[in-house]
Amino acid sequence: MIYLDFAASAPLLPSVKKELFRAFEEEYSNPSSAHKLGLSSAEKIEDVREVIAHSIGAYKSEILFTSGASESNNLAIKGYVLANKKKGKHIITSSIEHKCILSICHFLEKEHDYEITYIPPQQNGIIDAKDVISAMKQDTILVSIMYVNNELGSIQPIEVIGKECFKRNIKFHVDAAQSYKKVPIDVDELNIDMLSISAHKIYGPKGIGALYIRDLRETRIQPIIHGAGQEYGLRGGTLATPLILGFGTAVKDQTIEENFEKINIINSFLRSKITKIGGIINSPDINYIPHILNISLPNFDAFQFVTSSDFLCSQGSACSSLNIEPSYVLTAIGLNHSYSRASVRLSFGYNTDINDLDKLFFCT
Repeated sequence: MIYLDFAASAPLLPSVKKELFRAFEEEYSNPSSAHKLGLSSAEKIEDVREVIAHSIGAYKSEILFTSGASESNNLAIKGYVLANKKKGKHIITSSIEHKCILSICHFLEKEHDYEITYIPPQQNGIIDAKDVISAMKQDTILVSIMYVNNELGSIQPIEVIGKECFKRNIKFHVDAAQSYKKVPIDVDELNIDMLSISAHKIYGPKGIGALYIRDLRETRIQPIIHGAGQEYGLRGGTLATPLILGFGTAVKDQTIEENFEKINIINSFLRSKITKIGGIINSPDINYIPHILNISLPNFDAFQFVTSSDFLCSQGSACSSLNIEPSYVLTAIGLNHSYSRASVRLSFGYNTDINDLDKLFFCT
């Protein structure tokens, strides 16, 4: 089997696996304990907090640990807007955000009467920053735009949007689950106020993520998980020391960065091959990460391929009772029902072999 679903989740790096086994054996103490072992674990957690902060140009006091990007998104958006209702009840996001973001926005619309503006993408899957800026109003409290779309790999104009949010004193949240360690991130240069990341997207363990909050101690955030005061009182629960240390190892490991050009070559190779057999590239041809490639093929049963093939990838659509519904992302960029149902998302990792891909689709 050939794994081509790295955007969904990635295997553990050898360095991460080694650290996880060590940590599960040795770091079993509660890091909130006052004894030596607890203090030692707490110190190592703070080291990881510093590593993550350094990787995005933040202070370690602005990083808190969560169970992953979904929790980070919930804490960032619900936590901020529900604690600051007097600042406004208008939120701007895009129609191609991760389902997590859309679910949060729908919840706020239905249960708390927030007004949500959903910005549609251009045909290439990239949001026009002008559309976001035009939607800003006097009572806009938050803008949330993902850095890289998880189905198309399209890079969004975060810098332009962040600059305008800063000018207007609007909080700017970015879901960076697909972009972290693939696109340079400096929260100050990009004027990002909150940023969500997840370990398992970068070959780290599942169940651990982080949220950056600018000036965390001075920012009003309503906790989503109440507990005993952990993580600055914003996220209760005993910290998962082994997972955090594995996360830190994944951040420090340079495998993603070192294999960027290799993956770029794989992406270019497949774009050429797919075009030659009459396929359509749904991912943009500019401003994209090479790790994700979304395609449609004529007369292609994508569902059968995804569920039965030795090439393990995603269809980019939701299946319910075997009735395939087109991906809302592909619909948003103008693909018709037929092409949407004939689409697959391929996503590549450091151990993807270009020789394996030469057989992909071309012998089916």
